[in-house]
Amino acid sequence: MNNNKLEKQGIYTVIAAVAIQLTLGIGYIWSVFQTGVANSIFGGDNAAAGLTFSLMIAMTGVGSVIGGKLTARYSTRLIIFAGGIIMSMGFLLASFVTANSAWLLWMTCGVMGGLGIGFAYSTTIACAQKWYPHKKGFVTGIIVSALGFGGVVFTPIVESVISAFGGTGIGEPKAFMVLSVIFLVMFSVGSIFIKSPPDGYMIDAIVSNTTAAKPTKDSAPAEMFKTPQFYLLTGTFLLGCMGGLMIIGFAKPIAVAKGLAATATIGVLAVSVFNSMGRLVWGAVSDKLGRINTLIVLLSITAIFSLLVNAASGYWIYALIACIGFSYGGLLSTFPSLTADLFGAKYMAANYGFVLLGFGCGAIISSQIAGYYKNLAANDIDLMFPAFVIASCCAAAGIVMMLILKAISKK
Repeated sequence: MNNNKLEKQGIYTVIAAVAIQLTLGIGYIWSVFQTGVANSIFGGDNAAAGLTFSLMIAMTGVGSVIGGKLTARYSTRLIIFAGGIIMSMGFLLASFVTANSAWLLWMTCGVMGGLGIGFAYSTTIACAQKWYPHKKGFVTGIIVSALGFGGVVFTPIVESVISAFGGTGIGEPKAFMVLSVIFLVMFSVGSIFIKSPPDGYMIDAIVSNTTAAKPTKDSAPAEMFKTPQFYLLTGTFLLGCMGGLMIIGFAKPIAVAKGLAATATIGVLAVSVFNSMGRLVWGAVSDKLGRINTLIVLLSITAIFSLLVNAASGYWIYALIACIGFSYGGLLSTFPSLTADLFGAKYMAANYGFVLLGFGCGAIISSQIAGYYKNLAANDIDLMFPAFVIASCCAAAGIVMMLILKAISKK
């Protein structure tokens, strides 16, 4: 295959990856479902309803590990297509869940949905990085920004479907059914255009001057587990994601509790838009500033702004939600690139899947913390403040871990 055809295939792969990641962004509009699902299926228990979203995020890491390992044996497009089938079936089955079998929502929308996302998430990122190894941060930012933007695209669609089929507490099952069809179509079409570059293509690529660390070799997962870098990276991901995940899962309920019920959807859109923008902007910034330095800046923003959630009044809450979403998006675009910097591109899909397990643990922990305090708070949002204090402290701990990683990297 000549260079011109290779360049076109690389572009097609990135475009297809963007389309697939856009569809995966549906997982980030859970707060649209939160109140209705909590009341109709879980008897008003916000923590139980939020666990569905947390399991979806947690299983994304598991799916990424499995999908990453399978790509070594099968084609990337086949693994992505399989992920679409799993995700579609999960949401379809979720549409039949009732209050008498509430736990099935965790298994279908949560576990199956997360596995499907994982099969496609890290594999599309790893594949695109192989095409553009000299611009990992920028390309990763483009791809994962689509995931964040998916919330902007699908929020009004899902809101309309829920409203058309009876409103909050009634229309959610039909929305799950509609989404299952969207997943199947988008994954089936998108996977056709995904293809890994030929062997040796990455070696021939021109690597630009960047402050990102360059790996001396490709480390398989077993080798990665023996390094302190892996545990520092995964631990920081676990701690640093909490503030953003709390906001994503509870943006709409928080806005309602602030007396903004009529415009509460703006909170979901704000976190989705700025989540997407953050992934694109910070991915490019990390190519210049360096991954670790970028993460320290992002964790600092999260630590500070998480403490201001309760103080924000009126429409200022939307500005605060946007800032936290912007920082959170940066985390999601920088961690994949740093993983590739530290451990190489060859096993990136599987390696990043293991790093994502930290993110998944953080998702479960954060949803239970936020859900617990939201149950206590009811409509008095001030009582939810301890949840965001915990998120701020976790982000601060993440900064310390990044400083240690930076010191190790220098040695």
